[in-house]
Amino acid sequence: MFTINCSGTLHEFTKPVVMGILNITDNSFYNQNLKGIDAILQKAQQMLYEGADILDIGGQSTRPGSSRISAKQEIEKIIPVIKSITKNHPNALLSVDTYHSEVAVAACGEGVAIVNDISGGTMDTEMIKTVGRLNVPYICMHIQGTPETMQTQNIYDDIIVDILKYFSRKIQECYDAGIKDIILDPGFGFAKNIQQNLFVLSRLKIFSVLNKPLLAGISRKSTIYKTLNISADEALNGTTCLNTVALLNGASILRVHDVKEAVETCKLTEALKKAAGGQPS
Repeated sequence: MFTINCSGTLHEFTKPVVMGILNITDNSFYNQNLKGIDAILQKAQQMLYEGADILDIGGQSTRPGSSRISAKQEIEKIIPVIKSITKNHPNALLSVDTYHSEVAVAACGEGVAIVNDISGGTMDTEMIKTVGRLNVPYICMHIQGTPETMQTQNIYDDIIVDILKYFSRKIQECYDAGIKDIILDPGFGFAKNIQQNLFVLSRLKIFSVLNKPLLAGISRKSTIYKTLNISADEALNGTTCLNTVALLNGASILRVHDVKEAVETCKLTEALKKAAGGQPS
């Protein structure tokens, strides 16, 4: 499906990729109860055993209305985790979920191979140039405003066209900075209400015109649990449902809390596509 160069190692993905979320924060909308290095390492091991292709490590909450911690505090949270995972699983492919260029530098210095930036370089103007110098893949997400303000920034002339224009500008900015591998994330839940999230998901295939891998991060989000009138803890089945829609509409990467279920979703969806391609024997 796509190839990326991670710190000199070429990774060729011929099937949908599952990215496991490791939130090293107590302020996430979905609490993974990761208390201490041992619990985090155990969760990382579980995700890798269940088939995670990438582990995404973040120390900053980006839930709507969340307050920020400093880059220094973020580094203090995630670097011990990164060191522990790379020591115990030296072949694991890691990404860092941050909008601070300083954090990206520190994480990549400890073996992280991908930078996942929810702000698309808007919250730290040095980020895109920094990722270019680090020579690692960059996950560029669409957002308007910041986590503190984004829920009031969901006004669009045409949401699909506006996101396409945003990504076109960002792709050029990334190229100008020397970034070779770009992954696009439409930013479900970021400056978008429930109806907008579902509309973008239903039109996800349109973004394939940009010829970049697409990441879908809808795991246990409020679009699911508010629509179903349940909690984030109860939103696994809904996550599987919308992940299936994302895969059928062109997503190459699923960013998830629940790896086993996502891997099964990918396998079944690929089997469905294969069966749809010809008459069964």
